[in-house]
Amino acid sequence: MRDKTQTNSAAPGDRLIRAGAVVFFLGAVATLVTVAPLFVGARPFPTYMFGLSMLMAVGFLVAGAGVLRSVTAGRRQARGAAPGASR
Repeated sequence: MRDKTQTNSAAPGDRLIRAGAVVFFLGAVATLVTVAPLFVGARPFPTYMFGLSMLMAVGFLVAGAGVLRSVTAGRRQARGAAPGASR
């Protein structure tokens, strides 16, 4: 008997997790670029660069939303597959 889940199937929330990881990584790079002149003694970047550093938080929140979506989908699937479940 075959397993019902394919190995390459994407679960709900996987795209959000991947997008959140990419945005978080971009925010981390922006943070390093923004903080580097402070250590080197060069002229600091403009204020909007500090705003780009906030991408780390945005990416973290997007990935967290993906995890929550994946968890709720897993619960829904487990509830539907439980013996005696009539929903």
